[in-house]
Amino acid sequence: MQSAKPGGWTSLPHMMLDLARGWGARPMLRHWQGGGWQRTSWADFARQVAAIAAFLRAQGVMPGDRVLLVSENRPEFPIADTAIMAIGAVTVPTYTTNTVGDHAHILRDSGATSAIVSTAKLAERVAQAAAQAGITLDRIICMDAAEGCLDWSLAAATPADVDMLAAEAEQIPPGRLACLVYTSGTGGLPKGVMLPHRAMLANREGVARIATRLHLDGTPYLSFLPLSHSYEHTVGGFLLPSLGLEVVYSRGADRLAAELKEVQPTVITAVPRLFEVLRGRIEAQVEKDGGFKAKLFAQALALGLKRLDGRLSLFERAQHAVLDRVVGAKIRDRFGGKLLALVSGGARLDPDLSGFFLAFGLPVIQGYGQTEAGPVISVNPPWENRRVTVGPPLPGVETRFGADGELCVRGELVMDGYWNDPDSTARAVIDGWLHTGDVGEMVDGYIRITDRKRDFIKTLGGDMVSPAKLEGLLMAEPEIAQAVVAGEGRPAIVALVVPADGAAEKVQAAIGRVNGKLSNIERIRASTLVEPFTVENGLLTPTMKVKRRLVLERHAAAVEGLAKRG
Repeated sequence: MQSAKPGGWTSLPHMMLDLARGWGARPMLRHWQGGGWQRTSWADFARQVAAIAAFLRAQGVMPGDRVLLVSENRPEFPIADTAIMAIGAVTVPTYTTNTVGDHAHILRDSGATSAIVSTAKLAERVAQAAAQAGITLDRIICMDAAEGCLDWSLAAATPADVDMLAAEAEQIPPGRLACLVYTSGTGGLPKGVMLPHRAMLANREGVARIATRLHLDGTPYLSFLPLSHSYEHTVGGFLLPSLGLEVVYSRGADRLAAELKEVQPTVITAVPRLFEVLRGRIEAQVEKDGGFKAKLFAQALALGLKRLDGRLSLFERAQHAVLDRVVGAKIRDRFGGKLLALVSGGARLDPDLSGFFLAFGLPVIQGYGQTEAGPVISVNPPWENRRVTVGPPLPGVETRFGADGELCVRGELVMDGYWNDPDSTARAVIDGWLHTGDVGEMVDGYIRITDRKRDFIKTLGGDMVSPAKLEGLLMAEPEIAQAVVAGEGRPAIVALVVPADGAAEKVQAAIGRVNGKLSNIERIRASTLVEPFTVENGLLTPTMKVKRRLVLERHAAAVEGLAKRG
């Protein structure tokens, strides 16, 4: 098979297997195992993809079948993902932190009858979910050996012809469904976003122009977000590897500081919460050092911020140059010293937070998108970074703003719709235009997001949480009369609670019961009791609906205090 020209691939497996032919010996993936870093080459990746694909076929997995994929970031994830798609089946990536109930809904809704999981614990949870959903899983493949599961190592030893699979992958049409990525909406239950190959390939082509200018080929990318997250699934799973970066799987937040210095990545993608944590660590160290070092740090930060705004005098430029060598270089060294792009996505990045890092020469750039768009819509180029915006639209992305300011986008990146939900699809995509639910404006070709139109919460970690679901569960408890939750742009979910008569002392127990039904990202971390919402005080409509926005505005100080506690 002749190698396709860049941008000429018809599907994700076509792209990955085609690249493997030319890059066989190049390192593609790196993960920690047995006390050291282990590398997977492109050739070994392709061999295992072909083997897993052959095994799935032998097991009876057919084109169009949905396959649940539940795993931490490890090489088996992209191998399984590519193999599923290569035989025409559909990947359903889900979080390892999902509850049994979450998995049950996804299994029931997607109709998946096969699952690939990483550990015995996850295999047990998925099996319980299948039983709860009343469905039969024909097969569960476990990456780590587990009783009652098909063994990954045996599957990966299945004889297979890589060239034959690559030739088949070349025939996959761009419009074929590649994956179902479940995302929460206002109704509380996650909806399956139908992403065809063309959507993620469009993302790849749009970002490739930026990557080419940064000369990222052959450099390491530190993968921190879970591969089940729509952003990391596209960017870390396919886009960056296809641009020649070696993907290095982080061992977790507690090892991140050491990994940054050891791996020396050129690219990191993260959610704003990570930036908050990193800033906090730096500031804590400065406070611990105190004295002269703290004064130098404060001065370097102040001059760095003035530089961003182009307000340095000639004397201040000289000061900044000296302080940058003394202070800025040491901070950059903590990040490995070779970063070319520190990309923030998943939630709004406060300009003050990004300014902190930019002041010390760390290339923090904000992007924007949503699962329904592949998911990347726009990103700030490092060489013309405007921190109050989310960057210009990617090439090939059309944009327009509705009468109410809602941003709409159109192009190859837009989803096919929501699985088994034509009504939600019809509301989200109208005449090919995806209605994002975000309100904003275009400033000199750059998108600026000013508000959210849709009624769901996006936390600082980029997780989508339905307030309707949480509030419904809270008010189902006899001790709670009314409840409003908050968390938009914050690290955790908090709650304003009106107790039932005489039940104030029992509210915490009720919240504990609700938390037991929720996934980790949905759990309520802090709460406070407030006065009832009534028609008289303007917090309840005549039809007895709580005016959420007014409640949150009136109790803004309380929410802020809870967020700090949470």
